[in-house]
Amino acid sequence: MEIIAGVIILKDNKILMVRETKKECKGKWAFPAGHIEKNETIFDGAKRELFEETGCKAELEKVFPIIVHNYNDRSFVMIHFFANLIESSVNYNKDEIEETRWVSIDEIKNMNKEEFRSYPVIKNIVENLENQKLYELELFKNLEMI
Repeated sequence: MEIIAGVIILKDNKILMVRETKKECKGKWAFPAGHIEKNETIFDGAKRELFEETGCKAELEKVFPIIVHNYNDRSFVMIHFFANLIESSVNYNKDEIEETRWVSIDEIKNMNKEEFRSYPVIKNIVENLENQKLYELELFKNLEMI
């Protein structure tokens, strides 16, 4: 299983999303996220991916329920964090990300499933955000690198 860490930032009732350039998901919308690198904590990986894909820095506040997602004969453990925006910039990795945009929850709900990289993941996160199904970061204290 591969570990993916992502960050959800809510500002003015809108969520920061990215539209990807990678061949397998070109033009699809997703939340900023990516693979955890060797010897990297989940927290550091989430912040790194956010910065690489959006140019933003954030303080992780809470964690969403963990998702196990199977896609193209691969399994992913997906951990998304709810965060507060600290700093934003227009500088991000344009080789991976075509566009960043703040999208309202209603707009996300009204988009076609095909517009997302992984609709089930997006739907799950939006539902958990609306129902305030978020957990304290202490849940992961014992998962730090030892």
